[in-house]
Amino acid sequence: MRIRDRAGARLAGALVIAGLLASCGGDAGGGNGSTASGSTAVSPTPTPSPTPTTAAGCTLRARQDWLLAQVNEWYLFPETLPTALDPSPYSDLEGYLDALTATARAQRKDRYFSYVTSVAEENAYYASGSTGGFGFRLTFDGANRLLVTEAFEGGPALNAGIDRGAEIVAVGDSAANMRTIASYVAAGNDTAFYAAIDPGTSNATRVFRISSGGTTRDVTLRTADFTLSPVSSRYGTKVIDDGGRPVGYVNLRTFIGTADDQLRSAFATFKARGITDVIVDLRYNGGGLVSTAGVFTDLLGGARAIADVQSYTTFRASKSGENETRFFQREAQAIAPTRVAFIGTGGTASASEYVINAMIPYLHGNAALIGSNTYGKPVGQIALDNPACPDDRLRLIAFALRNAAQQGEYYDGLATKIEASCQATDDLTHALGDPAEASTRAALDFLAGRSCSRIGASAALSRTALATPARRLVTPDRPTTAQRETPGLF
Repeated sequence: MRIRDRAGARLAGALVIAGLLASCGGDAGGGNGSTASGSTAVSPTPTPSPTPTTAAGCTLRARQDWLLAQVNEWYLFPETLPTALDPSPYSDLEGYLDALTATARAQRKDRYFSYVTSVAEENAYYASGSTGGFGFRLTFDGANRLLVTEAFEGGPALNAGIDRGAEIVAVGDSAANMRTIASYVAAGNDTAFYAAIDPGTSNATRVFRISSGGTTRDVTLRTADFTLSPVSSRYGTKVIDDGGRPVGYVNLRTFIGTADDQLRSAFATFKARGITDVIVDLRYNGGGLVSTAGVFTDLLGGARAIADVQSYTTFRASKSGENETRFFQREAQAIAPTRVAFIGTGGTASASEYVINAMIPYLHGNAALIGSNTYGKPVGQIALDNPACPDDRLRLIAFALRNAAQQGEYYDGLATKIEASCQATDDLTHALGDPAEASTRAALDFLAGRSCSRIGASAALSRTALATPARRLVTPDRPTTAQRETPGLF
């Protein structure tokens, strides 16, 4: 069975430049007031509640022509674009865009990182974490078991007692028509599988057969809207006592506007406790706002001067006037860490990799990647909104990111770029942030100076097929904004 993680390729979501987007809806989607230098108007401000239109300018062909013009003007890899590509065989914008970017995808430079999305949906998610569904994150293991990696506060799953480590054995519209996950794997039907676990509508029900703690039960869940908190109220931040040595732990699920103050609060606690050893858990974080990534890195940069470079952003040659250098900024809650252990997996992408990469030139071997290799997305999107079709937003790869040492190009992940790393499993038998959890334990060992085995270069999470022998987060073929940035979310 080929459960495509095409969005697994696409999960690295909208890593954006706030200033560039200031005139097309704010910082990736929400007008949170954050800006960066060098703003450029790339499209009009969308209306607050876009509505579809059937005007002449919003026919499929007109939309395709508009998309092609944006790609030709802004795409980071213009040399890979076809000299001519007839749009008429393509029945939607996504298929046409995928065909335009096929060469860059074959070169691993744009693995469906460019996509078409909804202005309204993006604005809701990036501003506040607004989303909907059952509220759990799903993964397949090497034995093709469908497992819950975490459940989100306020979501139906956690309210029903479903949490990390639970296995979904079967699913159905009712208890009378349950079908096992194993049968979906055997049948090889992607469409049926996704339809079974993701109704795609509000107020829809599914019955899940859940195996957890040695017991099996059927649980009826109804999809609902909820607000995803980027830092969990249960385990998102804590101070771990490791043999009398305080270690700060922070787990960030996604880079959205509401994360900034949650991160500041976490680091205020670390600073008050005099903590200099920190675990940054980004194991499932698919990315998000570059402005939030900058704040996170600033909070780790208490020892940095405002003249120290955090990142370089580089556009194609014809857009070099948009290039910018981001320096460290002062955050009152910032700490000066001695050592930082970044927990990552193949689900760690985009803005998450930005934070890790930005710290490498300053911490060198005192920064380590714990777990497995990251996904590999050293590029970012801009948002381009279609004035004729108010809800059309093109997320287009337009810039590359490098750290202060001009290190980028990590399309195969950060494992070979970072100076220290430690292999560890993602241990679903323990809660995230539990010192007994395998990756957290390995992070504590690194911080304490104990030896470990270095991570290999290949990513631990397969992005190709359900039947491959590796843990892989489940993402549908056409994911929502929340699913791109929070891979595995349903």
